Amino acid sequence: MSKPLEGKLPPKLLEELVFRVLPTGDPRVLVGPGLGEDAAVIDMGDKVLVVHSDPITGAVERIGWYSVHIACNDVAATGARPLWVLPVVLAPRGRLDLVAEIVSDIARAARELGVTVVGGHTEITGWLDRPIVSMTAIGEAPKDAYVTTGGAKPGDVIIATKAVALEGTSILARDFKDKLAGKVALSVLERAASFIEEISVVKDALTAIEAGGVHALHDPTEGGFLGGVYEMARASGVGARVYEDRVPIRLETKIVCDALGVDPLRLISSGMLLIAAEKNAAARIVERLRGEGIDASVVGEFNESGVVELVRGDGSVEKITELPVDELWKL
Repeated sequence: MSKPLEGKLPPKLLEELVFRVLPTGDPRVLVGPGLGEDAAVIDMGDKVLVVHSDPITGAVERIGWYSVHIACNDVAATGARPLWVLPVVLAPRGRLDLVAEIVSDIARAARELGVTVVGGHTEITGWLDRPIVSMTAIGEAPKDAYVTTGGAKPGDVIIATKAVALEGTSILARDFKDKLAGKVALSVLERAASFIEEISVVKDALTAIEAGGVHALHDPTEGGFLGGVYEMARASGVGARVYEDRVPIRLETKIVCDALGVDPLRLISSGMLLIAAEKNAAARIVERLRGEGIDASVVGEFNESGVVELVRGDGSVEKITELPVDELWKL
């Protein structure tokens, strides 16, 4: 018996059940639904409007705060500045306290990013046993200055900011604290949980764009680092080779993932931004990011092979032939 499907729909089902059915034809839609493309881009004259929606289903604590940052990340990953958000908040019956907590978290995150809540919806949903928040974020960019997930070119280097699995590490440290008790020191769990504060990539994206030479950006969420590279390669029609020993990983992430038997390269990774850039621009981009206090490393390159490969630390090569299922769903 096959395992029930959870998480993102795989590319084949997306094509069959979603993309093939949706109407198209509006010439003002410059970027519409597509594999790996997380935001729509709409022609507004000398500017483009960038729109993205995302549900938060894998976390419980601070879900409202997550939702603002996660949605704004995908707007920023086009090079646009996020400006407006619209949350849909669904809470279990009898949990008005959760509604208040979630909205307070949304307000705090909006203030941090300088975005405005311009609408949305709140609802008590009887069959839920945990809250769900779906967030729409909207931003603007000059018409000649946005990028997409599918803009990577053969020969581009792949730059990763901060570290892998920051969001996933924080979720595991918070939501699986009881399971980790006795296996992982409390001080490690506390540091791991604090990684949530670093999940915004708005500054990462806008800094990289300003440095120049960027062809594509992507925020690796569900499916983790490898999922993000796979989506960029598929959307761009290219191959990629990345190196495990170049991917930045924090000690706390390694400890928590080892304790739970989780692969950090396949764990939800908001907080890391993937950048496809001209080879001769890589050093400038990395220097500019580090100058803003954002760690950045070259972790691989895109090529003409059409195949996504991970070179493990021992030299073995693993082919990534489909979008990875996020490790979070296994737990």
